[in-house]
Amino acid sequence: MPAMPFTFASPNTFANNPLDRASEKRADAGWIALRFKEPSTLVIPFWKLRPFAMKGADGRPEAGFLRPGLCENLMGPGAPLVFLGQDKGGAYFAIDISAARDPENEGPLAGLGTFPDLRGLAMELPAGDAAILAQAKSMIDWHQRHRFCAACGAPTALSEGGYKRECGVCKAEHFPRVDPVAIMLATWEDKCLLGRGRAFPKGMFSALAGFIEPGETIEEAVARELFEEAGVRVASVRYHSTQPWPWPSQLMIGCFAEAESDAITVDENELAEARWVDKATVRATLAGQGPEGFWVPPRLAIAHQLIRAWAETD
Repeated sequence: MPAMPFTFASPNTFANNPLDRASEKRADAGWIALRFKEPSTLVIPFWKLRPFAMKGADGRPEAGFLRPGLCENLMGPGAPLVFLGQDKGGAYFAIDISAARDPENEGPLAGLGTFPDLRGLAMELPAGDAAILAQAKSMIDWHQRHRFCAACGAPTALSEGGYKRECGVCKAEHFPRVDPVAIMLATWEDKCLLGRGRAFPKGMFSALAGFIEPGETIEEAVARELFEEAGVRVASVRYHSTQPWPWPSQLMIGCFAEAESDAITVDENELAEARWVDKATVRATLAGQGPEGFWVPPRLAIAHQLIRAWAETD
């Protein structure tokens, strides 16, 4: 197997995927079928978009990678089987067993593990495993949403290891898409701008974010979202990092934005509240010693990494 062409270290959960995706092999259906049957292959089942997890030797949860042949009989007709990639140990696949009634308590997986929400599980996993599960969840979610052709409405069929669906009637080809989202921390002197969405948990403030629109650059999206949601005008934009976010398949593009002033005009349709918060308060909050009723997202979110990176600079 060829070596990975790059090695990037990211602080963001769901980044740092260790697999060689071997995209040049996806069109070879015979190769995919052989790899799926090899004893070294690992399979991760998903039930209703939740990954299988087992208890490790230390009592902590771990990704429930299985050997082939254990639970494929739980897959319903047309359920997706996705080739995720490979490493030196073998190939990785994801399968959808959502057709099963209660796999935690019935059938071949009964008593072996659970199907937790990926958000909570990811915080317990090694970075590489969390990234693999995020890739798998996004792909299975895409297949569930694209069973019919967008051009003619006919049923589509999986091909190329799960990275294409083909229409048997009009022959249209459909490929997975990633939705880009700009998430930005605006700064002014020693303060950063944090906002509360209307659906946020009580007391949580975060960086502002919004989908990038067609024909728009990242910088333009950052400036537009800050102005639309908080009335803040931007002097400059600086990239920080990205995070795959599998709900359902987004790429969070993290940026810092230098504001022209600290003037705020909140769009109450978008935000419940927005405020400038000084660096001392943010540092105390990250240390668990912040003001009562004020907190920021956990490290699972790229917003946390943006806030922390800014707070840790002098």
